[in-house]
Amino acid sequence: MVDTASSIELGFIGFGNMAQAMAQGLVNSGALPGGRIHACAGHFDKLQATAEKLGVNAHREAAEVVEASDFVVLAVKPYLIEQVVEPVRDLLAGKAVISVAAGRDFAFYESILAPGTHHLSTIPNTPIAVGAGVVACEQRHSLTDEQLGAFVNLFGQIALIEWVDGKLLSTASSVAGCGPAFAAIFLEALGDAGVKHCLPRATAYRLAAQMMMGTAKLHLETGEHPGAMKDAVCSPGGTTIKGVAALEKDGFRGCVIDAIDAIQGA
Repeated sequence: MVDTASSIELGFIGFGNMAQAMAQGLVNSGALPGGRIHACAGHFDKLQATAEKLGVNAHREAAEVVEASDFVVLAVKPYLIEQVVEPVRDLLAGKAVISVAAGRDFAFYESILAPGTHHLSTIPNTPIAVGAGVVACEQRHSLTDEQLGAFVNLFGQIALIEWVDGKLLSTASSVAGCGPAFAAIFLEALGDAGVKHCLPRATAYRLAAQMMMGTAKLHLETGEHPGAMKDAVCSPGGTTIKGVAALEKDGFRGCVIDAIDAIQGA
């Protein structure tokens, strides 16, 4: 097994939106060249076209991907995991297996992988495509120290890696994995509001997007409580506090919490 990120051969079984986002982030950031990435998918013609854009190696069979790779990312729908693992179960025993399937934890993989297989369950999010992602990882795993170091060194270049207890992986996924959809709705809404008050749409979106990115960066770099960050913008009797009051009246925070509750109850 390799011990440096630059020498990893990375494989994807399944190459849908999340796998493509991960590959794009690695390639575009220079963390891993496309020539060290291998992928297979249900529709080979479509895979070839996608892989060519990133310089990724397209394979017809999962076994080819596993044999070519040190780390194998299982990136199919959760209900397909057992189906794709079964034919390559023995081959996976010598690899580091990384799951990105929701609801598939350490205990699940212990039950379907060959005994002694090294594996880790994770939930990434789509901003990983631009090197600003999150990878929520289950604390319980069976990677070796060498494999774990290589994983962190590689994906830590394009994402915040956050370790959580297995029972909290679903919640972490709801916040970070589903959150981009909520953030995109907020971005769109701010843009619509700007357009309503005569800003060109592209300008409104750029302003809102940069504001969201900057606010998030400010919190990550300072650790300041979000409430304090909000208070710092709200002058007594000023414009911002009037907007905050309107959001509170309409139950903005409650709606966000309800959204997470809905996902957790699904």
